[in-house]
Amino acid sequence: MNPGGSADAATSAGFRSTHVIVLGNTKGGTGKSTTAMHIAAGLLYRGFAVGTLDLDAEQGTLSRYVENRASFASRRGTALPLPLHLTVAPGGTGEEKRLTAALAELRACCRFVVIDTPAGESTLSRLGHSFADTLLTPLNDSFVDLDVLGLVDAETLKVRRPSRYSAMVWEIRKERARRDRGSIDWVVMRNRLAHLDARNKRAIADVLLALAPRFGFRLAPGLSERVIFRELFLLGLTLLDLREEATGVKLSLSHIAARRELSDMLDTIGLAKLSARKAKVTTEGV
Repeated sequence: MNPGGSADAATSAGFRSTHVIVLGNTKGGTGKSTTAMHIAAGLLYRGFAVGTLDLDAEQGTLSRYVENRASFASRRGTALPLPLHLTVAPGGTGEEKRLTAALAELRACCRFVVIDTPAGESTLSRLGHSFADTLLTPLNDSFVDLDVLGLVDAETLKVRRPSRYSAMVWEIRKERARRDRGSIDWVVMRNRLAHLDARNKRAIADVLLALAPRFGFRLAPGLSERVIFRELFLLGLTLLDLREEATGVKLSLSHIAARRELSDMLDTIGLAKLSARKAKVTTEGV
């Protein structure tokens, strides 16, 4: 698959500053793979070479998403930008070696690498987190899923202590600083807002605002629960691909609203700023 952007420029610059975006959360069903594909598409449409790496081989959602995308483009004769996609299987010896090799291959030709990690705790997932420049944690907007960040007191709504995931991110940040003096920008993304009443939304917002400086993350708007995301997965499409002349999918008001949510999310993550900075570094390196 041909990653978007200029391969010649990538080779010349050597992509010394490849930016790695990791989708991480120990809970399943939070939209990690969907978000990963949309971030990759957003970068591809900006003309950047993008690699995607699936560490969730058992589920394989991101891998199937990319496969569906390539199949759709082939069937329709439509030019869709595709990432350079790799997978790393868990288990056995040599997990770190396999992950490092895959990342090295993607860094050689890609300006951005988007990594999807599995739910649950595993050595491979922890390793993947440790390479993040940006760690994005999609979180279903409910107190059930808020538990992934910290244990909340039912009476006061105060967080009694960090969760195992928050503690893991804290440790990984320290390990990363010791390893290569790198830092991890942690962004928590609130998903599926439409399923909660206004009171619960405000309560969760208050808890997250209190947690952000304490645990060291930023907040970003997420994506509402929409049927369109399940439909797009089967076609391998993202919201950014919806052009009737190319895909046969007619834009609806719901699609337009979802695209606005996606734009707001990418802006908050700082995608435009990252793109501009990477472009400047690459130009100077040529």
